[in-house]
Amino acid sequence: MNETDLRPSRRLSRLAPIALGLAITWSWTGTAHAQSLIELYEAARNYDSTLQAARLQHEANLARAAQARAGLLPQAGLSAGANWANVDNSAFPASRSSNSQNVALSASQPLYRPANRLSNEQATLSTEASEAQLALAEQDLIVRISQAYFDVLAAQDTLAFTGTLKTAVQEQLAAARRSFEVGTATITDTREAQARFDLVLAQEIAAQNELRVKKLALDQLVGRQDVRPLPLVTPVTPPAVQPDSADAWVARALDGHPAILAATRAREIAQLETRKADAAHKPTLDLVGQYQVARGPSTTGNLPGQFRTNTASVGLQFNLPLFAGYAIQNRVKETLALEQKAEADLESTTRNITQATRSAYFGVLSGTGQVRALEAAEASSQSALEANQLGYQVGVRINIDVLNAQSQLFQTRRDLAQARYNVLVGQLRLKQASGRLGADDLKPIDALLAR
Repeated sequence: MNETDLRPSRRLSRLAPIALGLAITWSWTGTAHAQSLIELYEAARNYDSTLQAARLQHEANLARAAQARAGLLPQAGLSAGANWANVDNSAFPASRSSNSQNVALSASQPLYRPANRLSNEQATLSTEASEAQLALAEQDLIVRISQAYFDVLAAQDTLAFTGTLKTAVQEQLAAARRSFEVGTATITDTREAQARFDLVLAQEIAAQNELRVKKLALDQLVGRQDVRPLPLVTPVTPPAVQPDSADAWVARALDGHPAILAATRAREIAQLETRKADAAHKPTLDLVGQYQVARGPSTTGNLPGQFRTNTASVGLQFNLPLFAGYAIQNRVKETLALEQKAEADLESTTRNITQATRSAYFGVLSGTGQVRALEAAEASSQSALEANQLGYQVGVRINIDVLNAQSQLFQTRRDLAQARYNVLVGQLRLKQASGRLGADDLKPIDALLAR
């Protein structure tokens, strides 16, 4: 085998990064239909059923809160009635018919109803808790759309890397066959290269299916067909994590996290429920009034005929419960237990958020370090491949060494691309864990996309 036979493999190893970049750019960004991360996020906000359900639940909670305020406002009602009667009395030669009508307008204004006042306070707190739950749903959508976006990019990279590796292995297989034909190599080199080529074909089929699945997931999330996300500009430098302390992130999380706010409001609502249950012992006082117009037969024998009566009344209505079969006492016991449960839920939420924030912070640091290590590994793997190709040329390396070096290089490149995506999504998860994630946090990441 001469040096000319091996030149294609060496040229391939040098041109692989360029070819890969051109393949990705041509396939996925050389089109007017490619979408940015922010564009797909806006589409998902108007389509995602999970977020829509959270919004509708928030609207329902607002309407429920308005219902509770009705217990402090005046109540009015209009009633009317009509009666027809036929009287058949044996003392009179003929039966008598009569009819009567009445219309009444009634109104009442609560003056002292402690349970109604506490219900209104609960409604205000439940509105704040509902807003916190909606904020959590919006943050979750940001992470889900970002994860789906970069899952597609990672699948694209895997397919592109596999295709480039297939070309390199195919080149090595051709070189092994030529070397065997001229008698400078054994049939083992050819069979090893063929086996590696068949393995890469299987990996390519799996990569194609993975890309298809990830694209379907992204399409379903944004409500569009054939979505094509823009790739990252390489090499990419993820934004630095600020602040650079886990304790600082935890302090942020504990200060205004929507989940903690919702749990706090739930505890306060439970405390008010206990007070409301105890208020069932207390009296109530209402201002009531009525105006009634009635028309009917006279009840006085010497004044026959139909008469109209107008009656207006205003008064106070007082009620005091005396005994309810111990229902009130047992209700208080129930609410006290629920109050303690709400306190435990708040403590559990605080602990979980603290742990999740620390884990997310250290995950970002680990991912950043992994990116740097893989960048160094990529350069080392490239050098190792070139050295193995040269050694194969001069006869100190065998074909399987070159094949292994090729696989290691492209595996490293795939892992590096995935690690970069993980760091970007990890930063969003860190902000989500601290409760500070917003749509503006997508802008620095969106600026890293190739256009």
